[in-house]
Amino acid sequence: MKNLKISTAQFENKSGDKKYNLSVIADLSKKAAQQGSDVIAFHECSITGYTFARNLSKEQMLDIAEFIPEGESIKKLREIALQNNIIILAGLFEKDKDDKLYKAYVCVDKNGLVAKYRKLHPFINPYLTPGDSYCVFDLLGWKCGILICYDNNVIENVRATALLGADIIFMPHVTMCTPSTRPGAGFVDPQLWQNREADPTSLREEFGGLKGRKWLMKWLPARAYDNGIYVVFSNPIGMDDDQLKNGCSMIIDPFGDVIAECRTLGDDFVTAVCTPNKLTDAGGYRYKNARRPDLYKDIIGQEHTPEQKVIWLK
Repeated sequence: MKNLKISTAQFENKSGDKKYNLSVIADLSKKAAQQGSDVIAFHECSITGYTFARNLSKEQMLDIAEFIPEGESIKKLREIALQNNIIILAGLFEKDKDDKLYKAYVCVDKNGLVAKYRKLHPFINPYLTPGDSYCVFDLLGWKCGILICYDNNVIENVRATALLGADIIFMPHVTMCTPSTRPGAGFVDPQLWQNREADPTSLREEFGGLKGRKWLMKWLPARAYDNGIYVVFSNPIGMDDDQLKNGCSMIIDPFGDVIAECRTLGDDFVTAVCTPNKLTDAGGYRYKNARRPDLYKDIIGQEHTPEQKVIWLK
């Protein structure tokens, strides 16, 4: 297994404007490739936009969703990958022949679709169907997995993907800067974004505080550390519909250390080199080998009705 150079991006997407969003993906992918990256990852629904979908009817969702791999966006991603010799991961809404809708995330190289994953816990729109399987695939000699946003908050999903062999888990999000029961959570005033050039300090205080990065740091590094994996976190920056997002796209190594992070107040990407030795040097490797499933397999596997099922059935 050779070193793998991965970039993770952040950008301000436009709701429903696939042409524009793909143009930004093309630009950042080209720049990452020029700097020697093998792979670049973008956020959840980076092709379509995300938050605006909470107000869409099923007909409107079907109109913006695409078949995978036949859809035009996958063809465009392949074209970008071929032109720049880089592997691209990006998200969009998917539909199937039965008009079921999914939140999808794809990996595309110069030959076409490498992998597709459907979000297990979708909730932005009541017409989305939850995925029913994990996704682990080979990427230049590395085993990779995908979990979208809320999927990563359910810790069993991360452990299961790691136990299926994933060395790297791509974790595309649209998160932070929203109300929650946790202390310190809430929206960030969009006016701060509009005034970011004149007053970046106030915006950075909000983005870096409990509404944003401080919350992320409570749990995201632990997912990498506990499982002995690389985490590639991608998140938009700027306005997503009427909500402001704070970026912070980052790569975390198996020790739980942030080894690259976007800190600019705009479209950007950062890059890190993943080295195989960390996978076995980190504590998570030992913890996985020390597991005692005889003690808890029946506890973890006991019958349970997911809380979000009521949302899925609406």
